[in-house]
Amino acid sequence: MRLPDEPDVPAQINIVPMIDVVFAILTFFIFSSLSLTRTEGLPVNLPKAATSQQQAINEAPITVTVDPQGQISINGKKTDINSLTEEIQGLISDNQEALVIVSADENSNYGRVIAVMDNLRQVAGVRIAVATQKL
Repeated sequence: MRLPDEPDVPAQINIVPMIDVVFAILTFFIFSSLSLTRTEGLPVNLPKAATSQQQAINEAPITVTVDPQGQISINGKKTDINSLTEEIQGLISDNQEALVIVSADENSNYGRVIAVMDNLRQVAGVRIAVATQKL
């Protein structure tokens, strides 16, 4: 029973549960998008290896991609075999080590991949890693 001199209490909507749901959905989308990201480079069909291991990467790696046609790209930018060494040297600063990931399509020419790796070994401070898919 309500007395006539009591003020009306306005209706309230509790939005705290709605905010919790929105943050849960936002967290799901953030983690989903993080799992979909790949290292920079062009999409290639990586060869599979049963003994492949993930490397701990402290700095941003440089990705050299060799596609099935033999085209070479550095971080998604096309280049040729003759200027590969100079471009890699331009990307790393003096007296520093850099991790270069060679991402070659499984159908690419083996000799082309070896030529890329040989040119990379000529750059001082470069550590080479080969990208594979785990079986």
